[in-house]
Amino acid sequence: MTRAQAAKSSDEYRKGATTLRGSKVPQTTTDQQLLDRGQDADWVHTDPWRVMRIQAEFVEGFDTLAQLGPAVSVFGSARLKPDSEHYAKAVQLARLLVEAGYAVITGGGPGTMEAANRGAREAGGTSVGLGIELPFEAGLNEYVDIGVNFRYFFVRKTMFVKYAEGYVVLPGGFGTLDELFEAVTLAQTRKVTSFPIVLLGGAFWSPMMDWVRDSLLTAGMVNESDVERLTVVDDPAEAVALIVAGDRRIAGGDW
Repeated sequence: MTRAQAAKSSDEYRKGATTLRGSKVPQTTTDQQLLDRGQDADWVHTDPWRVMRIQAEFVEGFDTLAQLGPAVSVFGSARLKPDSEHYAKAVQLARLLVEAGYAVITGGGPGTMEAANRGAREAGGTSVGLGIELPFEAGLNEYVDIGVNFRYFFVRKTMFVKYAEGYVVLPGGFGTLDELFEAVTLAQTRKVTSFPIVLLGGAFWSPMMDWVRDSLLTAGMVNESDVERLTVVDDPAEAVALIVAGDRRIAGGDW
């Protein structure tokens, strides 16, 4: 069985560094157990010990990625098929990022993530996958060279931000939007150094940007500078050019 087949198998489940199969596949995730304290007081005794596991995940991520070098995080739907226009764009994007000197970081799963990892691998670059424990996904896609599996979303999100010079976001669902708006919020509140965030796919993203301008900006809930953090393009080459230009501005202290 190849890694791609294993990733699609409902009989295999990744839980941190552990692989479970068959009857050993759990019905809940570690994140669910952390957030759902139940009806009794057992959480008082178990949650402090979870801190050690959380700490271990941070250490593992930091240790694995510390020497990664310049990288860009790429996000998008896990549901895209290889014959999708956006899948092809993600492959091309990753190739161009590698040619520009960046490693490519994804969530390590199927769809857009697989496409970006594939593009990075085929271009001879570093292909990183940061997986997450989910009940409906298992394992990393076959194009990941450096893979880390996390139990906790918030630890994984830290790695996406900490080791990226910028974000490129392709069309996706709730998970993609979550990553996008968390990055914008961190930049807006200056919790992280501002870095370029590029939305690839004009037909998909333009309606959202219209709503941001017409509703949020008009109502005074965000500033014009917040909206300007997001740039919509259709060409992967233009997305890479924006990342490179934004990265240089950061290095020069112009943000």
